[in-house]
Amino acid sequence: MIDSADIREWRTHDVIDSDGRKIGSLEAVYVDTRTDEPAVATVLVGMPTRHRLVFVPLSGAVVGPGYVQVRYSKTAVKDAPSMGTDDVLPAEDEKAVFSHYDLPYEPGPSGERQLARR
Repeated sequence: MIDSADIREWRTHDVIDSDGRKIGSLEAVYVDTRTDEPAVATVLVGMPTRHRLVFVPLSGAVVGPGYVQVRYSKTAVKDAPSMGTDDVLPAEDEKAVFSHYDLPYEPGPSGERQLARR
């Protein structure tokens, strides 16, 4: 697994898909609140005047010189739930991120968020 201290160093570096195509730039990392391990990244995509942040899981990601390669296709990532560049992921929207990638969503026993931005 990628160490959360290491992944923060890759902010603004390229995020590429499973075929090596550039998706966008790494903006932030969200950790799983139960394990404090990196779980999801936000990727800055779009045209210069119309940027947005999309979510992509970091499970299976590979870090290389100047890039983070995720195991999903560019199309799958660009179709993922997104938010504006100045927005924060609302708790009620977390489940949609996991559902998009067919991943289990497991909030805390009292409904606590599964993701926290680091």
